[in-house]
Amino acid sequence: MPRFAANLSMLFTEHSFLDRFAAARDAGFEGVEFLFPYEYDPDDIARRLEDSGLQLALHNLPPGDWEHGDRGNACDPRRMSEFRASVQTALRYATRLNVPYVHCMAGILPPGLPSRRAREAYIVNLQYAAELFAPHGIGVLIEPINGFDMPGYFLQRSADALDILAACARPNLYLQYDIYHMYRMEEPLEDSLRACLPSIRHVQLADAPGRHEPGTGQIDYPPLLRLLDDLGYEGWVGCEYRPRDNTVAGLGWRTVV
Repeated sequence: MPRFAANLSMLFTEHSFLDRFAAARDAGFEGVEFLFPYEYDPDDIARRLEDSGLQLALHNLPPGDWEHGDRGNACDPRRMSEFRASVQTALRYATRLNVPYVHCMAGILPPGLPSRRAREAYIVNLQYAAELFAPHGIGVLIEPINGFDMPGYFLQRSADALDILAACARPNLYLQYDIYHMYRMEEPLEDSLRACLPSIRHVQLADAPGRHEPGTGQIDYPPLLRLLDDLGYEGWVGCEYRPRDNTVAGLGWRTVV
């Protein structure tokens, strides 16, 4: 059975963010992840991790102005200096929190910008981030995100992500594979996981439609999780879903997969 990490940006929202660590521990999780820690002092987060005995699996680089539509900015050549500053910020958090991986969001393709230009900027920015994190033993992840939930997102398919990884040619640059997103993009999940596994360092899940916990939708999770075991996947599986009710009431799926 894979190791499940609670995504504290989406689970245990009945509690304040810093209190979610203890709630995740009490619910039986040994690992956590979250999107953006930057509203909080890294020392405060580190103390909650230590007090709860949890491992931090992942957090994201700053996404830009999320409230006004940014979903990262790595594909925008006009914002490269802003991107580099965000990498420096993420590095300060990542080293303090002892996280093994950070996720770099590609961003929405800017209107009128040719895809070729966006791809070039994305590759240069990813290379910069990978090189900055490498001396600290931290990997950088890219994640295809479905274009229905996030219209215009630059990286939407796993094959394109593998192409970007090959073009970047950095040894600490890997794939974050979200089963929910790839299901929404109508990828054949078992075949896709097999093809991507050598590059995958983090997996996430949610059911579809609704993006709730496994067992509430159309994705047949038990064989997919068995496949990860059969393929020898040893990383975390992040529970990045919106509970249909309260978090604890929806955790029964872990005993039946």
